[in-house]
Amino acid sequence: MDKAIITTLLIVISMVTGVLLFNAAYPAVIESSDAMASMTNRADERLQSQIAIIHATGELDSTGWWQDTNSNGQFDVFVWVKNVGSTRITAIEQTDLFFGPEGNFTRIPHQSQAGGAYPNWDWQVENAADWSPTATLKITIHYGAPLATGRYFLKTTTPNAISDDHFFSM
Repeated sequence: MDKAIITTLLIVISMVTGVLLFNAAYPAVIESSDAMASMTNRADERLQSQIAIIHATGELDSTGWWQDTNSNGQFDVFVWVKNVGSTRITAIEQTDLFFGPEGNFTRIPHQSQAGGAYPNWDWQVENAADWSPTATLKITIHYGAPLATGRYFLKTTTPNAISDDHFFSM
């Protein structure tokens, strides 16, 4: 009789322990699975995203004089960036833009974050409704005064960390 009671108690304790272990491990397994799925989605998005800076120029003529080509009274640098990936790029205002003379560049804030200060930048998609694959984004960097002639560095990084850089002379 004692053996039957002890065996029954051991079975009950085993069942309770099994349930407790399952309740402790199951949420961790599910959370790990969700994290892996999220990481896979981000990696897939990064693999499908790609950009290329195709041209950059400033409003300086061949002699180094400012030519206000768009008649806005500001010195502007124009940059064309093509979406050469296979997915649409969103939240363009959150793109990081670095620009300046070679070896002395800085992050340029988007116009909505600059509070009216120069330099700042804005954008427009030139050949589509949004920055979808094969569409070209025109970025205009606004300065309050003309820049000097020289070699300049430009780097743009999308919100999902895809970037391209470019050196050019004005």
